[in-house]
Amino acid sequence: MDWLAGLNLLGFLLCGMALGAMVFFAGVVAPLVFRHLPSDIAGDFIRALFPRYYVVLMMATGIAALALWGRQEAGVLTAVCMLFAFARWGLMPRINEARDLELLGDAQEGKIFRRLHRLSVIANAAQMVALLAVFVRLASD
Repeated sequence: MDWLAGLNLLGFLLCGMALGAMVFFAGVVAPLVFRHLPSDIAGDFIRALFPRYYVVLMMATGIAALALWGRQEAGVLTAVCMLFAFARWGLMPRINEARDLELLGDAQEGKIFRRLHRLSVIANAAQMVALLAVFVRLASD
């Protein structure tokens, strides 16, 4: 295997790993946590997990983008990577702040929390669709 084929394989594997991790988290981890843990513990657990989730997926998609540099898929992976960075350092802190203030009785912050949470869910779904598209395209090569 030449080095270019090796980089393509690395990009393909990292893309698949990121997609699999996202699907597993959304379909298995989050539902189990909120179904089987008390709500305060579930919230604390998810809040502790999300920074790692975003950083690991940002690294996987960033490395995949570098491995596939020069291909159209690299642009999509770069956008997905940047969205993970925005979610981690831009969106997540504001979501946590709004939730904390809502729990202290600020109804306006509750509305902000719900809006930002919805935005994060939509962004996450868009990232999964983008990763699926890249994965399928790479698999067909």
